[in-house]
Formats: sequence, C-alpha cells, structure tokens
Amino acid sequence: MFSRILTAKSTPSSSEAQTSIDRLLKALDTTEVVVVGAGSGLSTSAGFTYDGQRFEANFADFIARYHFADMYSGGFYPFATLEEHWAYWSRYININRYIDAPKPVYDDLLRIVGKKDYFVLTTNVDHCFQKAGFDKKRLFYTQGDYGLFQCSRPCCNKTWGNSRAIRQMVEQQQGMRIPTALLPTCPNCGAPATTNLRADDTFVEDEGWHQAAERYSNFLRTRAGLRTVYLELGVGYNTPGIIKYPFWQMTAKNPKATYACINAGEALAPREIEPQSICINADIGEVLAALR
Repeated sequence: MFSRILTAKSTPSSSEAQTSIDRLLKALDTTEVVVVGAGSGLSTSAGFTYDGQRFEANFADFIARYHFADMYSGGFYPFATLEEHWAYWSRYININRYIDAPKPVYDDLLRIVGKKDYFVLTTNVDHCFQKAGFDKKRLFYTQGDYGLFQCSRPCCNKTWGNSRAIRQMVEQQQGMRIPTALLPTCPNCGAPATTNLRADDTFVEDEGWHQAAERYSNFLRTRAGLRTVYLELGVGYNTPGIIKYPFWQMTAKNPKATYACINAGEALAPREIEPQSICINADIGEVLAALR
C-alpha cells in the first residue's frame, strides 16, 4: 500500500522540533479521539533500561558467571536448572513489573490523554499504564504481562497472577538459585509454569486478552471517521504489523486523522500520509513533558 519512501528521517533542529510539538499540541487539543500505540521505547524513556547501571546493579552475579551483555539477552539463556532460571527471571520480573518506573513519563502521558476519548494498544508487558492510573478497560496488552504465569504446555487458556510467587523467589534465592519448593507449576495439570509472554506458539490468549481485543476492535469501529490522533510512542520495527502499519493504514483512510510518531531516531512516516503526519525525533519523556 505504501511506498518505500519515508519522511522525516533526519534529526530536526530545536526550532523544527518545537514547531512539531506545537502542531501536535494543537492536534491533541482539537481531536475527538486519541489512539495510543506504545512500544518499548516508551518504557525506556521512563527509565526501564535493560543494560548499563540498572542491569549491573541487579544482576552482577549472573554477569560475572555468564558474561551477559544486557538483561534481555540473559532472559534467553538455557540455564541448566529451573531453580537458576527462576532466580534470574524473578529478579527480571520484579524490577520490570513490580517496581515503579524511575521517571514520570507514563504519568505525563495520562495527564495529556486522560480526559480524551482514548484507547491504548501496547506491546509492552511491564504494566506501567495501569500503575500510572490508566483505565484498565481502555488498555490492550497484545504481547502478555510479566505479572502473569501460564502453563508451559499449555494445557488450558488460563493465566494467574504471580506477585506473591515472584516476591518469594527474590527474597529466598541463594547462590543464584531459588528453593525447589518455589518452582511455579500449573494448578490444572502440574506442568512447569512459565511467563505469559508472546515468545512462541504456546502463548496463552486468556479470557481477559480476548475481552481487551474486542474492546479495542469495538473502539476503532465506533470511532471510524472521527477526528483522531494516532499517537505512536517508541514503536520500532520488531513487530510493526501490530501498531505501526495499522496506524499508517487507518490514517490514510481517514482525512480527519493525524499520525503522530515520537521516537528518538526512528520517527518516520510514509510519503502517502506526510501531510497528516507529525514525526518528532526526540526523547519521548521530554516531548510529553513539553506537551503537558
């Protein structure tokens, strides 16, 4: 549908960035609907970094033994035992799901869109939207939630919360291992439990997932043709078919729509929707603070 030519590839000057922010502020002030599409760049801007000091402070022993370069790559390591696997993953989940983001980026976003008719579609799994106070019924987490377990087989389309289990794993682990008694299992069949994250075809889309998908679909259907801002925040090209490409397509179909992309170094739009696009190559948190 779209050409390979994209706009707004270069880093803008401060005056150009301010002009884009002013345009976006006007679009948000006058819009009837805001559809937020959020990727990992939003949480990165909020301080949820997966390398550097934050990684080193929480995983020094794993780094020393396995020479992991960052938290994300360490999550794919084939540990020899489940006890060690969950020692790593319990820390991983704890700091990325149950500890608040260091910066108020999500709070700023809520102040900007909270009084609008909004819906959030996100590939993030860190629960930051709900912790900031976004309406749960206006959120669709497409890729899962760090805070949920599922059966590893899976034997059923069920998930369950893991806050207590993760806390115990973090508190009781020693020598990079958790006690065997804390290994999570499926309450239905007894198989090992795993995280409810879309990594392969065993990902469980539970009842809550399907209800959120239906609410999102219904939101788009009932607002079709209205003045809409598709606000894309920190979405890269790992899974562009979930947020980025649909936002482009919906903008192209609606002459009243504005596509706004904020993403440091990756704020782009197809030439076909250039007149309807606002691309800001800057830190998301800084732009949201300016908008607020």
